[in-house]
Amino acid sequence: MRRFLFAALLAISISSSTGCILPIYDADPTVRAQQLIHTSENLRALRHEWQRFWFLDQPDHQTPFRVHGGIL
Repeated sequence: MRRFLFAALLAISISSSTGCILPIYDADPTVRAQQLIHTSENLRALRHEWQRFWFLDQPDHQTPFRVHGGIL
């Protein structure tokens, strides 16, 4: 009985990690392409937001030459 419960628990955990019951994107190719474009744009914006949050988009002040920082 213990083996059966362990096997059932293992089968449920493996089957739940293989995919989703409801698909994320639409079945229509044109709508799916638009959804994928929106998703990729959101991920690109997230990367820029992450860099801005950690101040990675600022000039490095340890460079051997001066950076003006203003509009030339």
